[in-house]
Amino acid sequence: MSDTQREELIYDWNEPYPRIDVEVQFDDETLRDGLQSPSAKDPSLDQKIRLIHLMDDLGIQTADVGLPGAGDRARDHILALVGEMKDLAITPNVACRTVITDIEPVVDMVQQTGSPIEVCAFIGSSPIRQFAEGWDFDKMLDLVKGAITFANDHSLPSMFVTEDTTRAHPDQIRALYTTAIEAGAKRVCVCDTCGHSTPEGTRRVVQFVKGIVEETNPEVGIDWHGHRDRGMGLLNTLAALEAGATRLHATALGIGERTGNTEMDLLLVNLRLNGIIHQDLSKLGEYCRLAAEATGTPFPDNYPVFGSDAFETGTGVHASAVIKALRKGDEWLANRVYSGVPADLFGLEQRIEVGPMSGRSNVQWYLEKRGKTPTDEAVARVLELAKTTPRLLTESEILQAAGI
Repeated sequence: MSDTQREELIYDWNEPYPRIDVEVQFDDETLRDGLQSPSAKDPSLDQKIRLIHLMDDLGIQTADVGLPGAGDRARDHILALVGEMKDLAITPNVACRTVITDIEPVVDMVQQTGSPIEVCAFIGSSPIRQFAEGWDFDKMLDLVKGAITFANDHSLPSMFVTEDTTRAHPDQIRALYTTAIEAGAKRVCVCDTCGHSTPEGTRRVVQFVKGIVEETNPEVGIDWHGHRDRGMGLLNTLAALEAGATRLHATALGIGERTGNTEMDLLLVNLRLNGIIHQDLSKLGEYCRLAAEATGTPFPDNYPVFGSDAFETGTGVHASAVIKALRKGDEWLANRVYSGVPADLFGLEQRIEVGPMSGRSNVQWYLEKRGKTPTDEAVARVLELAKTTPRLLTESEILQAAGI
């Protein structure tokens, strides 16, 4: 089948996809913000190193490798990870408050490792946070200027981060970002820290910050960091990209504080399907499984794309269509006839199972795939068992019922 014929088989109402004129970058927050999940455990150093290598394989440009102020274990792991990343394309950054005492240890780390480390200096920006903390805004501006200047004076690339940007006043956002950029910040990060934003709100605040950057220093990059308290993390991140963000933050499986962050895996999947990125994503499944194991995070069976149910069916009508495509020898067709996400793009495949909603084709295909002859009698016996069992049958149950 030609590419033209294939294109004619799917009418895509999603087109035209958004046009993005910059190279999209990704910052993986799994090993910092992700570990703030109340349910997550801190992975071993070996597991963190394996995750960093997978991030690199997936074309992720930067990773937040920890919070130096969190204690000796955090600092030891950061040093080891920074050293490991010397030979990789992915580069490290760390989170620090906008106080010099938080940034000073990073200077020592750079000297020890000989590798640059980006400082992500953060401060709360919303009026509600300022009120709760009893902060003076002029003092906040002084802290921002001092922290970014200190990083700049010590040749540390810096990103200035405003927590809770999506609930902050425009005048104060302007003052904070202008102060940071003028002090030498190379990037600024817009944060939906509490998962408050909607996609339209995201577009507005990112476009507003983009205007500040263009007025102050157009060379400064814009990051977006979003949470999913309202279930909009992924949608907001896509909206931020369209509005002008050039680096997107996310975590494996969306783990993170409270209900979590934007899902890095699903973000990469959607940008690939939208034609915005083109790297090899065949290791995304391994990345998800390792993150789940390393952090003790449950991996739901129905999780999009990488859950065990994503490309599995025991339903007769669905299975029949997939099987017909497979019998044509057309993997492209089989991976799309009943799926909006092509399994083969992500190193996965369609799986046909047998259950109470199955038809003859399910059983025939299942047996053939295991080198068994699907006689009419064998198929009938398996179907009889399937119709009286309130779940998918196991392999041993199917083979036993078939008498094979």
